[in-house]
Amino acid sequence: MSTPPSASAPGLPPEVQQARRMSRYLSRMLDSQPWLGPALVTSMSAPIGEAQMQRFIAEREQVHGGGDAALRPALRQLRTWVLCHLIVRDLALAAPLAEVTQTMTLLAETAIRHAHDVLHAGLVERYGQPLSPTGWEQELLVIGMGKLGGRELNVSSDIDLIFVYPEDGDTGGKKVISNFEFFERLGKQLIQALAEITEHGQVFRVDMRLRPNGDSGPLVCCFDMLENYFFTQGREWERYAWIKGRVLLGQRWPELRDIARPFVFRKYLDFGAINAMRDLHAQIRREVARRDRVNNVKLGPGGIREIEFIAQVFQLIRGGRDIALQVRPTLKVLEMLPERGILSPEAVAELSSAYVFLRRLEHRLQYLDDAQTHDLPANTEDQARIAEAMGFADYPALQTVLAAHRTVVSRHFDHVFGDPSEEDHSLDAVWSNAEDRDAATDALAGLGYLHPGAGAERLAAIHASPRYRQLPNNIKSRFDALVPRMVEAAATKPGADDTLARMLDLIEAIGRRGAYLALLQQYPQALQRVADLMSASRWAAQFLTRHPILLDEMLDSRNLDTPPDWAAFRTSLAAELETHEPDMERQMDVMREQHHAQVFRLLTQDIAGLLTVEKLADHLSELADIMLDLTLPLCWRRIKIRHREAPRFAVVSYGKLGGKELGYASDLDIVFLFDDDAPEAPEVYTRLAQRTNTWLSSQTAAGQLFDTDLRLRPNGESGLIVTSLDAFRKYQRESAWVWEHQALTRARFSAGDRAIGEAFERIRCEVLRMQRDRNALRAEVLAMRNKMRDAHGSKGDGTFELKHDPGGLIDVEFLIQYLVLGFSHDHPQLTGNLGNIALLRIAGELGLIPRELAAACADSYRELRRLQHRQRLNDRPSRVVPEEAGHARAPVIALWREVFGE
Repeated sequence: MSTPPSASAPGLPPEVQQARRMSRYLSRMLDSQPWLGPALVTSMSAPIGEAQMQRFIAEREQVHGGGDAALRPALRQLRTWVLCHLIVRDLALAAPLAEVTQTMTLLAETAIRHAHDVLHAGLVERYGQPLSPTGWEQELLVIGMGKLGGRELNVSSDIDLIFVYPEDGDTGGKKVISNFEFFERLGKQLIQALAEITEHGQVFRVDMRLRPNGDSGPLVCCFDMLENYFFTQGREWERYAWIKGRVLLGQRWPELRDIARPFVFRKYLDFGAINAMRDLHAQIRREVARRDRVNNVKLGPGGIREIEFIAQVFQLIRGGRDIALQVRPTLKVLEMLPERGILSPEAVAELSSAYVFLRRLEHRLQYLDDAQTHDLPANTEDQARIAEAMGFADYPALQTVLAAHRTVVSRHFDHVFGDPSEEDHSLDAVWSNAEDRDAATDALAGLGYLHPGAGAERLAAIHASPRYRQLPNNIKSRFDALVPRMVEAAATKPGADDTLARMLDLIEAIGRRGAYLALLQQYPQALQRVADLMSASRWAAQFLTRHPILLDEMLDSRNLDTPPDWAAFRTSLAAELETHEPDMERQMDVMREQHHAQVFRLLTQDIAGLLTVEKLADHLSELADIMLDLTLPLCWRRIKIRHREAPRFAVVSYGKLGGKELGYASDLDIVFLFDDDAPEAPEVYTRLAQRTNTWLSSQTAAGQLFDTDLRLRPNGESGLIVTSLDAFRKYQRESAWVWEHQALTRARFSAGDRAIGEAFERIRCEVLRMQRDRNALRAEVLAMRNKMRDAHGSKGDGTFELKHDPGGLIDVEFLIQYLVLGFSHDHPQLTGNLGNIALLRIAGELGLIPRELAAACADSYRELRRLQHRQRLNDRPSRVVPEEAGHARAPVIALWREVFGE
């Protein structure tokens, strides 16, 4: 059909005349609807909003005589106006893509709401309000799916809807029907009001096939039925579809959200979604090929659907743990991926540019005849129209740019969804025939393993185990693909035999958790990083095996290079914890998951040699302080009877945390203090202390935060779990043992009320500066040191115990504690909690010990801590051959003799 010449519509602006040349639909509407031209002239200078749409409906209903009979023509003419308005603005380059899609979405929402209100009123007049068994009025919730749900509706799209109502029951009118019948009738009438073709056209084609059980299911369902369907029958592709599900109508949408969210978004990282979406896309491609629709810009290679899949697969994988990724618009999801290290900024820029180009092209194809098409035109006349509408000189120029975009999209799609294990591996036969130990031994020997027989035995045992044999087929296939690649990766690392054993421990631990297997299968670089970690540290291997959720950390190389930003981490974690209020169990898990993730990042940097022991301890100590400080308000909220808004309560840390020398597996030595004169304060703060201790030390599904030790409180295990400031001061001045004052030298405020922290520091300094008899102090310190050495030192086994033997770490600590307690009365600067190395320097500068010996002893302390850390990374006792620590021991022993004379 040829386009009517512009002379047939005199008086229309150039933008309209230009648009009608590129849209037969617009031309037909202008010729057949006399009211349309003036309406476009009035509206074309700005976007159409909801108020304008509602005003238009009211005016057109008056034109058509009002009442139910006016509903259908008014809505259809609304669509005509809005679509023609968009055609003019879009082809004049006045409307960006977002305006087009959001205006079409708003049109659908407005039409659905208006039609619902009119039709619902008619049904209520006849049957009464639908009611729950307890008498609460029920409503129809209309869920927009697909592009409607994502506010991305295209100009000639159908709309995907699902109808849900909260509770079964009956209507309250004279003629009673069930709620199901009421809402089924309402749903059918709503569909007819939108989709029926009349002399005015139709508003939208309505597709209901995404409802539970599709065409074979009921048109409407209640909340209970929907939840049961998700739990028992929901399929992987339905999770994908429900990502964009959005309630367009209905007040009880939070309940519906809470039903759908656990189905769509898993609590764990769901890398199995990659395989599921890869299979779904393969089905689509087969259908495209069968219908010879390679030129389809939506479903064809490098088309719109591939970009949507890329965005949505990462939502399925991570959306349960990263709530921000639960947004619906495709471009907004893509924007978030670079900051999370999922895709590069360059990749997202290319995909976003392609998405906008393809969506604009899609709209121009549909402007031709208002047809739901995504196929490039075959005739040269329409090709020329489309090229001009896209701003190209001719169709070949358009094809060149289009091909470039599609090539880029296909490349990124294949990068995300390609199956690295699709090709056979040279060691597949070794694993599939693992019971042939001789063949496996020869293969492992050929790879350079020093103990190939032990490795072959381990492989055979796993292969023959009931645990492996009972794996579901889809998980077993992933397991089978990984084992040969693990064997190969371990062989290239130092300590290959130990590395393989640790990697096999890991795969046995995660063997039934398909998402983790899928991660290692999909990302070979992650498998290589796992092998590096397993080779470098036995403790790290055990940590990862206990917390396999941390495998996700292996995907982002930035974790190795980026120093922690603790202020940003604290803010982010606090906000996430708030989103889960009041779900205490989830909050405890989130804190553990986030703590483990941060520890793991430090661990990878540590193993790579990027952190000194001192810097690592600073980071771990600050991380622990954050966890303590975030725990207190969460526990305070759960005290049922609270006498004040904010607690006058603080956590004081001793030992490794107090001295900021925390290690990976250190427990927390903490004391709880309060300063509150209210009569109920001791009881309330006792409850808070108990809750806090439980929160920190409980084992949940996500593991444990910390082991805690409360024995350094006044009177130890026989004392109250929480102490007032006044009682703490009195105890320290009048009743504390010398060893308790030694411990006080390394104590500091960690969390809670800062005013109490400042008061504690004043008490600490006051106690440390008390004048003491140095001879009596020396005797007490030596007696305690000898007692510890006898209990924990080496027993003549030819090794040196780094912590407890003469010249070890404890000697350095006792030396400093003696100097602080003995000389702070005269030299207050010794009371600062500055760390042992700084205190040695100050003591040397004050002339209390030889300055050169102080510096040498500080170097010894660093070296002894480094050796101790190395041993712990490989889960070994803190014992080394004496020669390895001899140069570090000598200055410590010399200073010990200088100070204590023995």
